[in-house]
Amino acid sequence: MYGFEYVAPETLDDALGLVREHGDDAKILAGGQSLIPILHYRLARPRVVIDINSLPLGDVTADDGRLRIGALVRYHELEESDTIARRCPVLAEAARLIGNVRVRTLGTVGGSLAHADPAAELPAVMTALDARLVVASASGRRTLAAREFFTGPLTTALTPGEIVTGVEIAAVPAYGWAVEELSRRAGDFAIVAVVALVRLDRLGRVDDARLAFGGVADRPVHARAAQVARDALDPPSDAFVSGAYRRHVAGVLCRRALTRAVARALA
Repeated sequence: MYGFEYVAPETLDDALGLVREHGDDAKILAGGQSLIPILHYRLARPRVVIDINSLPLGDVTADDGRLRIGALVRYHELEESDTIARRCPVLAEAARLIGNVRVRTLGTVGGSLAHADPAAELPAVMTALDARLVVASASGRRTLAAREFFTGPLTTALTPGEIVTGVEIAAVPAYGWAVEELSRRAGDFAIVAVVALVRLDRLGRVDDARLAFGGVADRPVHARAAQVARDALDPPSDAFVSGAYRRHVAGVLCRRALTRAVARALA
């Protein structure tokens, strides 16, 4: 029979001390939407599960033109937050595409980013937003650009002993936005996802455009020019679709996302 020790530290310092003490023998429990299935299927056998849900990492705040989102903010809070709606509405749109009501009620921002599934919505959105991830360990704090944080499938730039504590985003209320994705069923991980952000100048011309693709590589793909981005993609094939199909869908969704983003920028 397999078992593990469960601990629920009350402070961030206590949590970081436990992570340092137990190293690879520990797993972090936040929303549990990735960890619980992994434990159920014995894909991981930690000796210690560290429940961080009591830590003060669940706030959404805005000041000095920056939006700060704690690692324990739930997906449904991205949908419902007035601050998110005003400062970064693309996050709300992306959150509505994640899983189902149960997943959105329990899943956390930090958990999704640390899990780093290349087909997940939040890693692609954070890449498009040029977000900075705040990480901490018992020896200090640092921030990492989203484009540097995701290094491969389910792989990040976190070093041993570090956990994600939050995200910082430059507020983008002047941008039009859109998230488009194709999935096998509503709530599934995307076969292809595209995030578009567009800012127009006073003459209605595109002043800045940001794109990020999910599901087409081993990590989110950041791009500036739609046609160049689509032509440069070399998506993998899997049991569901071919790489060529993914590449075609990426081009279609990119056009749709940019069209909707421009329309919102003009509104």
